[in-house]
Amino acid sequence: MTIQTGAAAPDFALQATNGEMVKLSDFKGKNVVLYFYPKDMTPGCTTEACDFRDQHEQFGQLGAVILGISPDPIDRHKKFMEKYGLPFLLLSDPDHQVAEAYDVWKLKNNFGKEYMGIERSTFVIDKEGKIAKEWRKVKVKGHVEEALEFIKGNI
Repeated sequence: MTIQTGAAAPDFALQATNGEMVKLSDFKGKNVVLYFYPKDMTPGCTTEACDFRDQHEQFGQLGAVILGISPDPIDRHKKFMEKYGLPFLLLSDPDHQVAEAYDVWKLKNNFGKEYMGIERSTFVIDKEGKIAKEWRKVKVKGHVEEALEFIKGNI
């Protein structure tokens, strides 16, 4: 399934680090920055999460909620949050159904080994639940600032 800018964002319900099932539709009326990342505690994912942490207040001032999704289990997410002081929810997608719905579950190749995994991607979902912007194959450096600037200028 291909996600189109302007189309309704696929709704989902996933276990979150606050112990609750969180649905995208719970955030109707707010802008959502939904970012998919491969794995807790890895260098790139840690940098990205900490960049979102450091800009969390600015996103909040613009009425945007940050949600991170990876296939990691909730207990690993909680350790990741505690270790790095992450102020936003992380959601567990162990069977990668949400990643597939957003078309970010991809065949990857690392040192000649092929496997399925998350393609680092971010989606800005507007207050009506539509995809306002997407970034795929995200390079971590400067990405969070780019997402923040998009929200400042467009939402």
